[in-house]
Amino acid sequence: MRYFVVFLMFIIMGSIMLTTDVSAKSKYQKEDVDRFALYHKIEAITSVPWYYLAAVDQYERSIRKTQKDLPEEKGLVGIYYSPRQWVGPLNPNLNDTNPATIALFEGIGLDGNGDGKAERENDEDVLYTFAHYLQSYGFDEENLKIGLWEYYQRDKTVDIILGMAKVYKEYQTLSLNERAFPVPLNANYSYRNTWGDRRGFGGLRIHEGTDIFADYGVPVRATTYGVVEVAGWNRFGGWRVGIRDLNNVYHYYAHLKGFEKGIGKGSVVKPGQVIGYVGSSGYGPPGTQGKFPPHLHYGMYRDNGFSEWSFDPYPYLRAWERLERIKNRK
Repeated sequence: MRYFVVFLMFIIMGSIMLTTDVSAKSKYQKEDVDRFALYHKIEAITSVPWYYLAAVDQYERSIRKTQKDLPEEKGLVGIYYSPRQWVGPLNPNLNDTNPATIALFEGIGLDGNGDGKAERENDEDVLYTFAHYLQSYGFDEENLKIGLWEYYQRDKTVDIILGMAKVYKEYQTLSLNERAFPVPLNANYSYRNTWGDRRGFGGLRIHEGTDIFADYGVPVRATTYGVVEVAGWNRFGGWRVGIRDLNNVYHYYAHLKGFEKGIGKGSVVKPGQVIGYVGSSGYGPPGTQGKFPPHLHYGMYRDNGFSEWSFDPYPYLRAWERLERIKNRK
């Protein structure tokens, strides 16, 4: 009887977890649909292409997750304005929603939905405010790039946003959440958690990634949707590719034998797409090979709007490997 009760509890807990996963997935899908509709609505009003609005919004959402002084977004839109930015530097009322007085005090807040109020936590008002700002610079990429730089004052941020916009434009959807393991599961490979291990070449440093050992020439695949930021030689990583995903995470693939044809800076990639091949390049000038067994060095780096740092990719690799095996069994 006791074993039957335990068995029944496992079934119930499994059902609860499955229901929770499905519910969470449905919630995110609905949010994507609502967000997508909002981007297109503001595009129709301002003529700023929706994929630039989506990229700015997604970038700001990623920044909120890394900067502890920024509050979590309450609605669909992640773009953040401080109360002072919104209502104006000398406005005595930090909760002002009157577009006329906000404009009088040189605040940035605008009424985007036509209800006569400029509300800092209203999705339409916030997105319209940013789109209106970009609109003042123009509608083509070069002018929007200038507007983005004037707003963020950081070249890297501008490049990240333009890269995200390129991905959204390519696939015409926000539902780009699939992942893939970086080498085919039927390949002969092995890996363990090597993040943080000591390395000596070029000076004492820590290992900022996970090494996946495999045979020469095994295909290396993109793990996410994203855009190639770099593709070339690095004296540590040899032939390497760097891909920025839509969560503002930089994925670093190093020690490659070579690149897949057509892969270069600015290439838009998707999960499972071949970007190169396992090799043993690096630890020297361009062309250096064979100083260590063939393997893929896979690293992940997060940007917070000011700087970038590495974090352990091993748990993600294990999860993506497991999910792909489950998918393949279906």
